[in-house]
Amino acid sequence: MSKDVILDVNELQTHFFVEKGVVKAVDGVSFQIKKGETLGIVGESGSGKSVTSTSIMRLIPDPPGKIVGGEMNFKGENLLDKSEAEMRKIRGNEISMIFQEPMTSLNPVYTVGNQIMETIRLHQDVNKEEALKRAVTMLEKVGIPSP
Repeated sequence: MSKDVILDVNELQTHFFVEKGVVKAVDGVSFQIKKGETLGIVGESGSGKSVTSTSIMRLIPDPPGKIVGGEMNFKGENLLDKSEAEMRKIRGNEISMIFQEPMTSLNPVYTVGNQIMETIRLHQDVNKEEALKRAVTMLEKVGIPSP
């Protein structure tokens, strides 16, 4: 694996064990993301986009779901070998996902800026002022006017 590769997903398999049998939601997905690249996962409804992403984040509900095969190496370390405490440090801080339905991710009662600040403060040891600066910078980077 090249040192430029940040995430290497190889033959990922995530199955759900339900009353009527086994649902192979993800069955052999492979891709690499190199430093500086962005990956968008697209496909039809039910094609495994969300299950692939939640597998990488190790957020598959067990039971009924389980990652049954493959490897997910982040910065050269297998995410499947990480403890839940180690994954909590990685999630939202180093690996994040943007859900396709913002109403399930964002709370309309709070500003987007406040929600970004909350995430920053949860994952980084910064005060409210510094979290605000970082949130504004992020919003500027994606072209939000008057952040």
